[in-house]
Formats: sequence, structure tokens, C-alpha cells
Amino acid sequence: MKMMRKNKIILTTILLVLGFSYVDSIAAKESTSPPNIIYMLADDLGYAELGSYGQKWIKTPHLDRLAKEGIRLTQHYSGQAVCAPARCVLLTGKHTGRSFIRDNKEVKPEGQWPLAKDEVTIAEALKQKGYATAAIGKWGLGMVGTVGDPNQQGFDLFYGFNCQRHAHNHYPRYLRKNQEIVKLEGNDRTLYGEQFSQDLFTEEALKFIDSNKEKPFFLYMPFAIPHLSIQVPEESLAEYKGKIPEEDYVHRGYLKHPFPRAGYAAMITHMDRDIGKILKKIESLGLKDNTLVIFTSDNGPTFRRLGGSDSAFFKSAGPFKGLKGSLYEGGIRVPFIARWPGKIKPNTVSHHVSAFWDMFPTFCEVAGVQAPKGLDGISFLPALLGDPIQIQHEYLYWEFPSYGGQQAIRMGQWKGIRQNLMPRGKKKPNLHIELYNLDKDPGEKNDVSAKYPKIVERMKKLMKDVRTPSPLYPFPALDQL
Repeated sequence: MKMMRKNKIILTTILLVLGFSYVDSIAAKESTSPPNIIYMLADDLGYAELGSYGQKWIKTPHLDRLAKEGIRLTQHYSGQAVCAPARCVLLTGKHTGRSFIRDNKEVKPEGQWPLAKDEVTIAEALKQKGYATAAIGKWGLGMVGTVGDPNQQGFDLFYGFNCQRHAHNHYPRYLRKNQEIVKLEGNDRTLYGEQFSQDLFTEEALKFIDSNKEKPFFLYMPFAIPHLSIQVPEESLAEYKGKIPEEDYVHRGYLKHPFPRAGYAAMITHMDRDIGKILKKIESLGLKDNTLVIFTSDNGPTFRRLGGSDSAFFKSAGPFKGLKGSLYEGGIRVPFIARWPGKIKPNTVSHHVSAFWDMFPTFCEVAGVQAPKGLDGISFLPALLGDPIQIQHEYLYWEFPSYGGQQAIRMGQWKGIRQNLMPRGKKKPNLHIELYNLDKDPGEKNDVSAKYPKIVERMKKLMKDVRTPSPLYPFPALDQL
């Protein structure tokens, strides 16, 4: 330590003689170094569950500050209405008409269907530019030992829940760190424990930032909050217990919490507090100005008080129709906050239409890396930086073989959606396209398909042309068109 301090003094003296300060030398280094990227992904967080998006009950001061210091998007979409495919779309830059993973698909004895070996991820692309890469939180794209292992998909470090079913308890008996199983003493997968997984994710993230402060890094943090079960340390629960009204309900699924509304709110505020620790860390290391920080969610909020959740009480989806599992706006439109001091103008709001598959080319442009061919995304870095010259999507597309079978497309202000494409029994698929003008009807209440047949026909053609059948996720109603 003394030798390091002595070397720093010598370096500072030399720089002063030459007319530079030590701070100037660090600043010069940062100006030529590719920016760090921190991408934080909440799990099942609704569009309106942050203070900056109108939430009245749940406190999110650190994320609200992030929004004031950066930009907030109002029309950003997830890649899918549930966990694993949303993450696949994010990491590979392909919408669910072409992505390798299109639905949650579990494999025995544990885990989800692995991401294919030949799929190129954001992490693999950024490593070409010398980025250190970490995925900390919930993975869901293949177990250790498979081609979907995060260490096989471009991440130097993985720490967290490899299987998303394992993530249904926030006090697990163990987590995984690369190929190692890390046992957590004091946890037995009941309602409470001694080691809260969210806190462990934050500790590991801080270590990663510390270890890689001298080179560019990509930190991907797919949190498990506020996905059920509702669990949170008592000190965080105390902030809401007795202050948020509770009421009787019929409990279904997951662990039962004695104060479910208070517990749910406390989970989000606890996550927000941890985000504050990460922001403080990059600021203390002098990395703030050279770090792009993004926060968003993987899909809409939970439905029908499952596990005690109460999306109706919190108005979690805001003005939008639908919740998790739905391709209506409430299931796929998500909050998005980005900060990059000196690049992104503070306290701005953008209505640019973007989606998860845009993140890959956006990060490539940020890092100065050539994006792979064949992506569905468009870089929206110009929109983030306030540049009026921003390429727009002709359309955004989703398909989802679960929750009855759904297909959706957005073209400008128009949203088309098909429901019940995979009906049970001998019923025929419903190929009717509902049409909504999102500028006038963001809640998708008035189907105007009969008034605009030409728009419907154009959507119908696109819905057929922009997709490729998947042998892993057969969709007979669409595959046979």
C-alpha cells in the first residue's frame, strides 16, 4: 500500500512538472476508454411502479434521481411478456418471430431450455472491445454444463439464480458463481432467512466494479425483484407495515406473506436502495461520467393477486390494459431510465418507440463495436442523446404461444393484436386482428379494425412475413398460414 501511494506521488509530481494534474491524467484516460455499461433489469416490475412514472405508494428515490439526471422513455417495450424469452431477445437482438427462445420452456432436472451455442450475445460482442462482462441475478437461459451457460455466452462472471424457478424464493439455500455452488447458511427457502439474495447480488456487483475500474465493463444485472415470492428483510418491511392498507384475499401460489402489499412495496424500495449503492460506487471511483446506466423491467406486473401481489391496488400497469403474460400494452410496455452525464441531457423525456431488441445495436454503437448482421434492432443512441436524426422502426413484432396464443404488431400509432390463437379443445384459432390507435387509445379499449381495413391487411401480411417457424416452439395457427 505504501509503495502504491509513493508511486502515485511520483507520478503526480512528474505530471505537475509537465503541466498536468493526476486528475487530468485520469480524465484523459477515461475520455479515450470505451464507456462502461450498467444494465439493470427488474423482474415483473410494472410500467407505473416507480415514482418517476406516477407511482403513489412505492418509494423509489434513487431511481427517481436517476431519471432527473438522465432520460425517461415512455414507449419502450420488452421483448416478451414473460421471463426467459424477454432475456433472449435482449441479449441476442432478435424479436420473438426469429429469436431462439420464444417462451418459458423448462428442462429436467433443472433449468430452462439453453440458448444455442451459435447465438451471438451482447456480452460476446462487447468482449471484442476488451470489456469485462458480468451477469448478476437471474439467468434462465440454460444451466451450468449446457451451451446456454452464461460463461459459454460471453460472460466472464455469473452469480445468482441459473434456473428461474430457483429464483422463486429470495432466501435460497444456495446461489451459483460460475461453475461453483455457493451455499447460503441460515437460509431454508421459507419466508425468511439470514441472506437475502438481492443483497448478495449488490455485494457481488460492487466487487465486480471495483475489480474492473481500470478497464471498460458491461454489468448486466437481471434482478429477481419484485418477482414472487413476496419476501424482504424486516427492516425494509417496517417502512410500509401499517402504512399501506391490507385486505383479505384468496391466496394462490408461492409463499404467503402476512403483509403482502407492504411486503411488495418494500421489495421494490429495497431494490431501489441497492441501486443507490451501485450509483454511489461508480461516483466514488470517478466513473460516473464514463458510465451509461440503464434501468428497465422484463415485462408487466403480476396478475390476479397471485402470491399476494396486488397490481390493481398499486395501479402497476398505469393506464395500460393487460398484465404479465399479455401482449396488450400492460404486459410488454416497461419503464426505461438512462443516465450518461455529459451525453444524455438531464431531466428529459422521450417518446421514441423502442424495444429490447434495440439494445444490442445501441450498446455496440456506444462501445464502438460493429454490430452483427441479422439483428432486428435499431440503435436508438441518437434518441437517448437528443439527436433529432433517429431511424424509426417500420414495425415492432411479438408472438407468444402461451397464455392462449398471441401475436402483436405495432406500426406507428397503430397496434394490432390477435388473441386465442392456441385455443383448448377443438375450437379454431381466432385470427381476427384487433386494432387500436395508441395515440388516442393507449388503454386499448376501442377496437377500430372495422374502420381501417387497409391497415389491418398490411398488419396481416407483416404478421406472416416477418416471422420464421420454430421447431422448439410450434405455433400451428401461424406456422400454417
